[in-house]
Amino acid sequence: MKTLKGMQTCTYTLEELAGPLNDVEKKFAPKKLYVAGTLPIPLPSPRSAVIGSRKASPEGLKAASDITRTLVRAGVVVVSGLAEGIDTSAHKTAIDEGGNTIAVLGTPLNRVYPRKNLQLQEAIMRHHLVISQFPMGYPIQPKNFVIRNRLMALISDASIIVEAGDSSGSLHQGWEALRLGRPLFIRSSIVNDHSLRWPKTMLEYGALELSDPEEVLDFLPSSGRILKVAQ
Repeated sequence: MKTLKGMQTCTYTLEELAGPLNDVEKKFAPKKLYVAGTLPIPLPSPRSAVIGSRKASPEGLKAASDITRTLVRAGVVVVSGLAEGIDTSAHKTAIDEGGNTIAVLGTPLNRVYPRKNLQLQEAIMRHHLVISQFPMGYPIQPKNFVIRNRLMALISDASIIVEAGDSSGSLHQGWEALRLGRPLFIRSSIVNDHSLRWPKTMLEYGALELSDPEEVLDFLPSSGRILKVAQ
């Protein structure tokens, strides 16, 4: 793990960051969040998570980029987890398109995982926003990344699973989104992959098949606080 030095951070509650929470959201909200970046607080909305496999296929990476591009051009803030694969594609595309992105970490703010994303994390901290519920010095454990997925579901108005196997960590976020009553989208090619069991199960619990990225926009809240992005 790499360490970031000279970083200024602030602490907020989830309500301070994302606005009022209902009783279910309050139950699962962390008590304190550590934040570094320049996006305004409370956060602009709408916000959509774009997530998926670390070992993504070329098709999955292209799909993540296409979905992110559509969201950004509609003024949506793109949320992801700074992991390899789909997450990295989402963050980079949001930045390249002149949009805004939020990285939710499974590590403290002063650590980087994977280390190849050091420059990306630094760029998001300088010009966008990075959030962690883990204080400096908190031990790095695999379960932290599952906990991170719950926070991503809480921060996002909707979640989109671009590509994921039956054991992918992205499925934790999918179930969290459904539990919270937030829209969950699964890309059509994944729904139609009969080697996977989880898409059919999630659809039975209310997930939506995504064939066109613009379909997500109908499920996102409108807001006068959407940040203007470069066209």
